[in-house]
This record gives sequence, structure tokens and C-alpha cells, in this order.
Amino acid sequence: MNILLIEDEPSVAAFIRRGLEAHQHTVTVAYDGQDGCHVAIQYDYDLVILDRLLPSLHGLEVCRRIKSVKKGLPVLMLTALGTVRDKVDGFENGADDYMTKPFHFEELLARIQALHRRAQTVTAEAIYRVADLEMNCYNRTVFRKGKEILLTVKEYALLEVLIINKNKVLSRTYMAETVWGIDFNRGTNLIDVYINYLRSKVDKGFSQPLIHTVVGVGYVLREITN
Repeated sequence: MNILLIEDEPSVAAFIRRGLEAHQHTVTVAYDGQDGCHVAIQYDYDLVILDRLLPSLHGLEVCRRIKSVKKGLPVLMLTALGTVRDKVDGFENGADDYMTKPFHFEELLARIQALHRRAQTVTAEAIYRVADLEMNCYNRTVFRKGKEILLTVKEYALLEVLIINKNKVLSRTYMAETVWGIDFNRGTNLIDVYINYLRSKVDKGFSQPLIHTVVGVGYVLREITN
């Protein structure tokens, strides 16, 4: 993979670079947010590893700018900021995955491979339809009855999991681990909150709801026919 690492701490950047290159990845390093953002947009990469606390431009803003131009470019945030609020902020600003420092290098490699596999599944023919809902996973657009539906990065990812698995009941654990790449904490209502966000955009105002609750199990995207 061709990877861009945006990390301002030289020793950390060198450690990550050596490890990735030992696994046959090509690594470009940018040491501040402004340069990293420019390089990410200007050149082609398979993945961006992004710190949050960066000079010249904060990591959240870097992520937003990258995703505004290259929606399909995976961004993995790797940072010392590790509270739940920090992680939510990262995801809401476009991160595809989130890791905290200190970290195990084996886990970093596993997450990189998972993001790469996910990106490789998207092809020009990746168009999914359920009733009058259409999702184009190549250009990352969603329409219902010809009306475009604007989604956040995580709303889109959650809908993508549901529509790819249409007619299959998905557990909250499966959705959390697939979309957020985290072990699901049964004490949080994260999935339910995002399902409600999706329903307000995908189902509200339309005669037929497509996102259904299966009590005690999870959620399913399907068309109910008479």
C-alpha cells in the first residue's frame, strides 16, 4: 500500500515508518497538518494515518478537508486523545477508524489491512437498491425517490452495511465492529442513536419505512411487501 503518515513527532513517525516499510508498504511522512492536507489531496494514496494534535492545522480539520475532496480515501486517526468524546469527534469529522497511543504495532497493521479490504470491495458497479432507495458506493451518493440524501461519514457507512446485507438481521455488535472497528460496549446506545439519525433521513417523509427493528436482535433493511 501507498500510505501517507501525518505525524509531528519525528521519533514516532520514524518508528511507524520503519514498521510499515518492513511489511512492504511505501510511506510518505508529513510533519504538520497543513503540509499533510496538501499532500493527501494532491497525490494518490491508499490510506492516511493521521495524528490529531498537529502544528499549523488540527487533525480534525485535516480530516474534514481530505474527505471533502477524496471521500473514498480511508483515514485512520492515531492519537493520544482517547476519550469516548474524542473518538466520536474523530468519526464525526470523517475518520474511518480510530486508534489511541500507546498502541501495539500488530493492531495497527491489522486495522490498516481491514481498511484496505473494505476499500477494495467498492467498485464502479457497486450500486445497491432496496425499493426506491439507491446507494452508489463508488461515488458515495444516496437517493430515495430521486431525491439525494446527505449523510455523515458514519451514517453512510452504517447504511452501507445495512444495504449490502439487505434482508439480513444484523446485531448491534456486528454493526459497531464493522462500522467503528471497535469492540461493542453493551452499555452504550451508539448504534441506536445512529439508526435514529438514519431513519430521520432515509425513512422520514416517505410512505414505506425501510429500516426495521428486530426486538432483542438488531436491525434490518428491507422492503415490506403485501
